[in-house]
Amino acid sequence: MANVSLQKIRKIYPNGFEAVHGVDLDVRDGEFMVFVGPSGCAKSTILRMVAGLEQISDGQLSIGETVVNKLPPKQRGIGMVFQNYALYPHMKVFDNMALGLKLAHVPKDEIKKRVMHAAELLEMVNLLDRYPKQLSGGQAQRVAVGRCIVKRPEVFLFDEPLSNLDAKLRASMRVRITELHRELRNAGQPSTAIYVTHDQVEAMTMGERICVLKEGTIQQVDVPTSLYERPANAFVAGFIGSPEMNIHSATIVANDGTPALLLGEQTLLTLPKNYAEKLSGHIGQKVRFGIRPEHIATPESAALRRNENSVIAEAIGPVRLVEHMGNEVYVYFDIEGLSFTARIPTDDSRMLDDSMRGTPFRFSFIMERTHVFADGEAGINLTL
Repeated sequence: MANVSLQKIRKIYPNGFEAVHGVDLDVRDGEFMVFVGPSGCAKSTILRMVAGLEQISDGQLSIGETVVNKLPPKQRGIGMVFQNYALYPHMKVFDNMALGLKLAHVPKDEIKKRVMHAAELLEMVNLLDRYPKQLSGGQAQRVAVGRCIVKRPEVFLFDEPLSNLDAKLRASMRVRITELHRELRNAGQPSTAIYVTHDQVEAMTMGERICVLKEGTIQQVDVPTSLYERPANAFVAGFIGSPEMNIHSATIVANDGTPALLLGEQTLLTLPKNYAEKLSGHIGQKVRFGIRPEHIATPESAALRRNENSVIAEAIGPVRLVEHMGNEVYVYFDIEGLSFTARIPTDDSRMLDDSMRGTPFRFSFIMERTHVFADGEAGINLTL
């Protein structure tokens, strides 16, 4: 068993600053868990507490059946891949990967067997005789991952391992690490992984579950699709997704006795029936209205997407900028002074180009895909 359990974990520094506020989290045996959040949210601090590199101020941390609060890193059964690779420049790749095993007095034949196995998994057998200075960034990162694999740890810890790579290398290494995790798990080897990143693309594509953090507290833990489609609060909604969700202040008003949203002073947005039922007790209250860019359409494409359950609300606003991305177009526009971004397939955007800058255009909001959040710091999703 290599599950990781955090119970009421806190981190308080000598100056009194509390970086981690009573975190509760269970990482399942064999799971690939991703910690994601903005800079300063304490994701790396929590990872370092799991690793034993940062002291726990309060709470209980268990790996498997063992409480590890007091154990040094080498006794926790963890392997860690750092952002800066941390390779020894005077050692060849083989020796960099084998060093930990040599220090543990593993027999030479077993060391060679493990290093070769890891090198084959990572497709880097041809690199074993090279020195770190002869490696590209992606190759050096594979060596760092391989060095972790040969130790056969109970838990793999990754601290923003791809942040120093260019976009193309990040994409390929993202795929390789994900595949590697599944290969190890399918082979019955320890494969629990905790991966820290600030890159939401990495989080959404790699994580079997994602833990979204803000200022040392967990905002939501869920599978990627649920985080995207059913965010627990406005912070998660705004952080997950690119371009980010449009979120603006609005007021819930009565429209023929049914709750509706008033955006600005005169833009009335009709709500789906099931939303109206959930929001009937909030009439007259300020809320935050959220809609993802891909759920704003041209009237023509919205008509094609309409079905008996659809609620389409239209609003007119001037176009500020049109960006052609190839298969889609990003349209930046205003509604009563509020900035919105629409993400429209190229085939549906023939009327939209940069010559329309400053021209009013009618946009359709797919209301059954929108969210309404409470107007407070917590920003709870009222439509779940």
